[in-house]
Amino acid sequence: VQLQASGGGLVQPGGSLRLSCEASGTASHIEIMGWYRQAPGKQRELVAVITSGGGTNYEDSVKDRFTISRGNVKNTVYLQMNAMKPEDTAVYYCCASASAMTYWGQGTQVTVSS
Repeated sequence: VQLQASGGGLVQPGGSLRLSCEASGTASHIEIMGWYRQAPGKQRELVAVITSGGGTNYEDSVKDRFTISRGNVKNTVYLQMNAMKPEDTAVYYCCASASAMTYWGQGTQVTVSS
């Protein structure tokens, strides 16, 4: 499984960004897709995940601001980020779980700054 993420960039506080991730390869059996992030000097943390059935889970600090969704194209996941804060600055990684294996994308930088 290969994951290709896109959509990062620089945004002002209060602004919005949308991250996209598409899984390719032997991706027919993906059960969960999601996003993690890692800020400088911090551990990688869960941001949001979504199951193949549509169930979602969010890190507390992003609830009510971020929305994860699956695309119409199979094995595509999006992260809509609204009301962004400087503390959202991090490298965001797409991930996918299939058959007890976890796969990671290359990471995309998100910077929230005025």
